[in-house]
Amino acid sequence: MNSNPVKINGENVAAAGMTIAEYLASANYDTKRIAVERNLEIVPKSKYAEVVLEAGDVVEVVNFVGGG
Repeated sequence: MNSNPVKINGENVAAAGMTIAEYLASANYDTKRIAVERNLEIVPKSKYAEVVLEAGDVVEVVNFVGGG
């Protein structure tokens, strides 16, 4: 894994070289209840295992919360 940072939810994370799926698993996200944006583009869930994070990427992981 590359030590150059990826900015994830505003924090620098050493995640370059990981796929989105690998990062989400390492951070214990429930992939059923999130959306991922990479460099201002929504990443489809079907692509999480294919998209490799690169140094300088800006990623937002958004959790959906039910309520009423």
